[in-house]
Amino acid sequence: MAPPLLTLKDVHLTFGGTPLLEGAELTVAPADRICLVGRNGSGKSTLLKIAAGMVQPDSGERFAHPGATVQYLPQEADFSGFDSVRGYVEAGLGPTDDPYQAQALLDELGLTGDEDPQSLSGGEARRAALARVLVSKPDVLLLDEPTNHLDLPAIEWLESELKASRAAIVLISHDRRFLQNLSRATVWIDRGVARRLEQGFEAFEDWRDKVLEEEEIERHKLDRKIVRENEWMHGGVTGRRKRNVRRVRELRAMRREVSEQRQVTGNVRLDVAEGGTSGKLVAETKGIAKDFGGRPIVKDLSLRIMRGDRLGLVGPNGAGKTTLIKLLTGALEPDQGTIRLGTNLELVALDQKRDELDPNWTVAEALTGGRGDQVVINGKARHVASYMKDFLFQPEQRRTPLRVLSGGERARLMLARALAKPSNLLILDEPTNDLDLETLDLLQELLGDYPGTVLLVSHDRAFLDRVVTSVLAPEGEGHWREYPGGYSDMLTQRQGEEPMKSTADRADASPTVKPTAGSPAVNTVTSSAAPRKLSFKEKHALETLPQKIAALEADIAKLSTRLADPQLFAKDRAAFQKATTDLAKAQSDLDASELLWLELEERRAAIEGV
Repeated sequence: MAPPLLTLKDVHLTFGGTPLLEGAELTVAPADRICLVGRNGSGKSTLLKIAAGMVQPDSGERFAHPGATVQYLPQEADFSGFDSVRGYVEAGLGPTDDPYQAQALLDELGLTGDEDPQSLSGGEARRAALARVLVSKPDVLLLDEPTNHLDLPAIEWLESELKASRAAIVLISHDRRFLQNLSRATVWIDRGVARRLEQGFEAFEDWRDKVLEEEEIERHKLDRKIVRENEWMHGGVTGRRKRNVRRVRELRAMRREVSEQRQVTGNVRLDVAEGGTSGKLVAETKGIAKDFGGRPIVKDLSLRIMRGDRLGLVGPNGAGKTTLIKLLTGALEPDQGTIRLGTNLELVALDQKRDELDPNWTVAEALTGGRGDQVVINGKARHVASYMKDFLFQPEQRRTPLRVLSGGERARLMLARALAKPSNLLILDEPTNDLDLETLDLLQELLGDYPGTVLLVSHDRAFLDRVVTSVLAPEGEGHWREYPGGYSDMLTQRQGEEPMKSTADRADASPTVKPTAGSPAVNTVTSSAAPRKLSFKEKHALETLPQKIAALEADIAKLSTRLADPQLFAKDRAAFQKATTDLAKAQSDLDASELLWLELEERRAAIEGV
């Protein structure tokens, strides 16, 4: 067995009065794939900084193999002292590395290297930071939230790069799919202790629940033992003196153990302030188009959003998701086509940039708008300190300035502000950034029970799969297409499809028929081909295809009606997925049958000279 590349042993660290890490340990061997998980504030990022040698613990040992190269990716990159992205990335090269590697990696990530680091967007800054830690091909990669601000193509690119890397990887992320695809071991930071599971993230949640359940059983046994000893004490100390002294000492020790136990951090309580019921139709677009600087953002989009729908918008950064949201909510007028909004809409938006927050506000001012100390939820006034507890803020944080909050705390605060406002239409732009996995679970449950409509922009594939009822994705040249189901359902429906071509390409292309199960195979005929007589099978197909088309249309109508039920996904995921698969197959069979009938009918007309 190869010696470890990096080891932390018996690490202790205290911030303020509460210990953050108490005897935490971490061992990183060659080719390890470790994910660090735990609640916001549990010490994951701090442990990673200690592993990187950036934070000195109060006590404990850190050992890094002398010949090992360790690279650390922080949540926020520091570009100070660099005039260009290229210079920043080249600073990550080793003494013998070729500078060409930096430019090659920048090209792969869609950056030129000439960009001013101070003017980068969130996604560009993240790609530059990734390029810096990957360029030297280190032995150990310590990655803190590497998918933050990345779009789906960049996340999938990063996944493939890390899978192919020879480096040992220690990873913190809120992206479940990313963790499942990469991790082979899990380290859980909980109440200052690091517990290790030699399995990937997929097995973590069941293991965590079992550990907590066993702890609860042991705590219950200890409570019962204390009760018995208290009864003995109150009944009078009799018998041998030495035994009595020992039992009294043990009782004191048990009481001290209970008082010093660190309880599991509670869950966020998420309640949404419900507005009035909107009309059944929320928004309908007919042939809308929008260009910016001659570039088509949206082209010929016809879409209907009904009350209770959960529509996910996906696509690379710059595809036009924000523009589309503005069009669908009436904040932006289309260049062509019409948009009809429903009645009685009460919209609340959660902006991923969190620009509306003044860093000098206190937490209480952000929640109350600076007006008193009450927050009104569903018509009932609550003290701001009570409402803060629902989102894991301590009462003493009422006067804490927002500028000192962590990323997770700011994310929870934005959720608290948004959910306090009455709404029947929620616009969520990257709501999962910086939230821990437990809070994501609760947010998912809230959205599942939310009686209104949700428009969700997200790059979190697992969250999309668990929340949305359909996905709107760009197909190229400003075209967008709606897919029933979640992100995985969209990928399934796209399998075997060619990427969407431009209008000119589609006009020039010769039509081909894709035979489906149960459809007779026929040869594709071009307009210049000499007509020939129809075979027996082709004549039979021409006669029976109209009935088959009618049956498929009826099936599609039934499946569409079933999928229109906003509660189906939450009530029966298996039934929803089956209906989605059946609908995609029926639609594919219908398209193929219609094309086949049209071709055979044209051939029959040519033969008969009609």
